[in-house]
Amino acid sequence: MNGKVTIIAGPCVIESAELLDTVARKLVEINGKLGTDIIFKASFDKANRTSIHSFRGPGMERGLEMLNDIKTKYGLRVLTDIHESWQAQPVGEVCDVLQIPAFLCRQTDLLVAAAKTGRTLNIKKAQFLSGRDMWFPVEKAREAGANEVWLTERGNMMGYNNLVVDFRNIPDMLEIVPTVIMDCTHSVQRPGGAGDKTGGDRRFVPQMALAAKAFGATGFFFEVHPDPDKGLSDAANMLELDKLEPLVAKLIKS
Repeated sequence: MNGKVTIIAGPCVIESAELLDTVARKLVEINGKLGTDIIFKASFDKANRTSIHSFRGPGMERGLEMLNDIKTKYGLRVLTDIHESWQAQPVGEVCDVLQIPAFLCRQTDLLVAAAKTGRTLNIKKAQFLSGRDMWFPVEKAREAGANEVWLTERGNMMGYNNLVVDFRNIPDMLEIVPTVIMDCTHSVQRPGGAGDKTGGDRRFVPQMALAAKAFGATGFFFEVHPDPDKGLSDAANMLELDKLEPLVAKLIKS
């Protein structure tokens, strides 16, 4: 199972070069110990923050420079998200995987532009859609020329300020694509649940991952930080960096 599991990990947003280096070094260490090929993730712009005053990141130009540095220095594949169709081409020149945010997974122009880069697409399932509904975003990407499309489960909105994961979405999406990833940290979010920012509960991240494995998930997504409570985005649900290795070790066991 080891060689078949897709692992994505990294800080929610690019805060500094030092943070990226710290996380990248840890991922390289884990890859060496466990034989994994963890994909490094960080966002250059968090365009959907709750408050206009929230930290968003360094922007696309500087962010891509920093991601390219990580790719070059550490030999890691890199993933980031895009929010507008014009971002696809320059991001695709640097990143191995382009991620479509959940709220934007039905945006046709965005999907088409991302598909045309030739890069792998990771489309996150919207909080208002079922797993079976993801057939249509995948169809858009494939018809635009995408070679490889992944889908990611990240929970559904159930009432205000909370998400509930229906793990049946995982086998449903496996009927559409062969790679279905569980977003183990965003699924414990409480959107808008902390006033001017999103809340969450990282205690449940390991259980989310192990439950998703039982339902057949072929990959796992973790936002990690050496000191999550000081993180500038998604602080409440990011996993502590030093807890990533033992959790990945459990997930890749047959």
